[in-house]
This record gives sequence, structure tokens and C-alpha cells, in this order.
Amino acid sequence: MIPTFQQIRIQILKELYAGGVMRTKDLQAPLAKHFNLSEEEVNASYASGNGKIFRDRISWALSYLFIAKLVERPQKGDYVISQKGKEMITSHNEEEINRYINDAVNKPQKAAENKTTETIVLAANEELTPQEELNESYENIKQSIQADVLATILSKKPQAFERLVVELLQAMGYGGEIKNAGIVTKYSNDGGIDGIIKEDVLGFNHISIQAKRYAAHNHVGRNEVQAFVGAVAGTPSKKGVFITTSDFTKGAIEYVESLNGSPTIILINGMQLTEYMYECGLGLQEERVFKVMKLDRDFWDAMDDE
Repeated sequence: MIPTFQQIRIQILKELYAGGVMRTKDLQAPLAKHFNLSEEEVNASYASGNGKIFRDRISWALSYLFIAKLVERPQKGDYVISQKGKEMITSHNEEEINRYINDAVNKPQKAAENKTTETIVLAANEELTPQEELNESYENIKQSIQADVLATILSKKPQAFERLVVELLQAMGYGGEIKNAGIVTKYSNDGGIDGIIKEDVLGFNHISIQAKRYAAHNHVGRNEVQAFVGAVAGTPSKKGVFITTSDFTKGAIEYVESLNGSPTIILINGMQLTEYMYECGLGLQEERVFKVMKLDRDFWDAMDDE
């Protein structure tokens, strides 16, 4: 398990106390060894794609130690334990050191009248780096919006859902630039296929779509999927997407896996559906954009040090 940046900063002090001047990249190997991390854990990245988790936590740990004046930077990228850092690591326990760091980091931000409140806020989030707090908030907002999207879909008529999934697949890039590539079949005579996405101008090849607007507890079973497979097997391209607002039974999933691509069937459940809609922005509007900046190391490294 990847340690928190709070756990990492104590060990960084110990490494610097024993090893002298070190860079972030020099600290990664001994820290990984100390915390018994696998190669997979060392290289694990944030789901958002914003860098590697372990390396990011090391960087934040060093930033906190520097603000608290427990480490110094004699020159670009180099870190060395300060005299205060040596005193702390030799005469205080980990809890006392972390309390000292937290107080030092928060001190410039605190006004006298809200000092207690801000300390409580920090204590509630002290396991996370600021980057991780931002990522966590983003994911919470995203999940809330996806739940709202699903609830809204369930409040609409089944025919509206069929039009929605056709529009979604087009938003995802299927059908390309073909005019009127997405078609919703007539409700009374769809032959088990609710819509199609043409993959060529004349429509020789197309993706067949089945859409089921079901409540969360009403899962799509093997029989329904098997009926769709039969309909898709009779089409030239033999490709189909079955989309539901609920989920698929284990039997339905295993049945599709047993087909081995003949025909090719993709199952999309409610969670995946709202994920795709969020990524495409379908039925959503942008509310606010936060621009997070970081130091351009190449820019600063090009300048002469004092």
C-alpha cells in the first residue's frame, strides 16, 4: 500500500539525516524499499492522469518539510536536513514532528479569529496531499453528477432513451462524418434492434444498438442478450452494443464472453453509460474550469543560481 505523504515526510527526514544531500529521484528508491512497495505501486498513476502517486507524495512531503524549515535547498533540486530538522528527528516522536509541520504550514494562512477552525480542517485532511484533495473533490462531484444523469434518464420515456444512446455513440465518434449516421428504428417494428450507426455512406456496415431503460434492481438477463445476439447475427457487420441503465446478470456477461467475437457484442451498464456521457459532455454544460499551475523546472534551471 502506498504510504500517505504524512508518513513519507517523516521517513524523508530520516533518509536525509543519514544520507546528506539528496534529490527527489534519489529518495524514491530508499523510500520504496522502506515501505516495501512493489514496482506496480511505485509506478501507479492517478486516475485523472495527473502523474504518479508515489512521486507526487514525495514532492509534497518535501514541500511541507521545506516550509516547516526542517529541510533546506542548498541549490536547485537538492535537499538537505536543517539543524532544526536534526533536532526534531533526534528528540521528538513522529506525532510531535507531524504536529510541528502542520502548525508551521498553516501558520501563514491563519488569522487569529479562525485559527481553531482551520486547524480542524487540516486535521480532517492531513492524510491527503493538496493534489489528492483536489482529485477527490473532483471525483465526488463527478459521481454526484453521474447519479443525477442516471436519475434523469429514468424519468424519461424509453423511446427518448433509444434516441439518447444513438446520439451518445455518435458523440463518441462512431459514424464519423457520415450525414445522418445515427438512426432510431421504428418502435413497432425494430426486430430486436433499437437503433443503428452507419459506418459507411451507403450503410452496408453498421453497428446495431439495443437500449433498455431499466431500474437499478432490474438487471438484463441472458435471454434478452441472446435475443439481441440473434438479431445482430443477421446483419452484414455483425456488431452490436447493448446499453442499459441498470446492469447485466452474470449469466448474460458470461454468454457474451463465450461468443468470442462472433458476433461482436459490447455490453454497457448504467455506470459505464454515465461515464461516457460525462466524458463526452452529452446533456451537460461546463460550469467552472480550474487552472492548476506548477513550476516549469526547465525555465528556472536555465537561470543562474546565486
